[in-house]
Amino acid sequence: MKFDINQVLKQMLDAIAGTAKNDLPILKETGKIFLISRKERLGQLATFHISGAIDEEFFKNRLEDEKLLLESELHALKIMTMATAQRAANAAIEVFSKAVLSAIVF
Repeated sequence: MKFDINQVLKQMLDAIAGTAKNDLPILKETGKIFLISRKERLGQLATFHISGAIDEEFFKNRLEDEKLLLESELHALKIMTMATAQRAANAAIEVFSKAVLSAIVF
C-alpha cells in the first residue's frame, strides 16, 4: 500500500479535531460555571465600592481573594484541557502508526 504523508497528516488533524471537539463544550461550560458562580459576589463588591460602602483597601483585598479563587478553578480547567490534548495526541499518533503499518509490505 502507498504511504501518502499528506493524506496521513489530514487524517491526523481530523483525529485531533474530533477529539478536541468532543471536549470543547465541557471545557466551555466549566469556565462559564466558574464565572457565573462569582457573578453575585463581584456585583456586590463593585456596588459597595462604587457607593463608598467599602474603602479601596478592603476592595483590593477582596479582589485579590476573588483572583486567587478563580485562578484555582482555572487550574482545574487547565488539567481538563491537558487531558483533552493528551487524548488528541494519542488519536493522531494512532492514525499515523496505523498508516505506516498498513504501508509495510510483508
